[in-house]
Amino acid sequence: MRATDIPFAELVGVKQSDDALSLEFEKKISNHLQTIHAGAQYTLAETASGLYLQELFPELVGKVLSILRESNIKYKKPASTSIKALAKIDDAKKEKFREMFAKKGRALLEVSVEVVDADSNVVANASFVWFVQKI
Repeated sequence: MRATDIPFAELVGVKQSDDALSLEFEKKISNHLQTIHAGAQYTLAETASGLYLQELFPELVGKVLSILRESNIKYKKPASTSIKALAKIDDAKKEKFREMFAKKGRALLEVSVEVVDADSNVVANASFVWFVQKI
């Protein structure tokens, strides 16, 4: 799946390249401070976390239902340029997920996302806990 296959992500303007998801700085996603709206940053980060799950576990695509269970985001500085989202998962958490999923057919997995601006400054840190279950 591509980010643009998700209607809301497309509406916000999320773009997908080989290495990351990004948002161009545009008036349509700005706030009253003329920086990128927090909701647009959240959408970018959440979308990146879900697509990262697919990259990590391609063997599960089409065989599971993934639902966002919990999220947390901390905005660190205003985003006044284009931004991109970089997702990652701790290896220990990934292995715990694999074990639990193999045992029960469902498991939780936390994905961390760093949102950076064009100068590589961190503008937000987020975590997304996904519930993944066999269908």
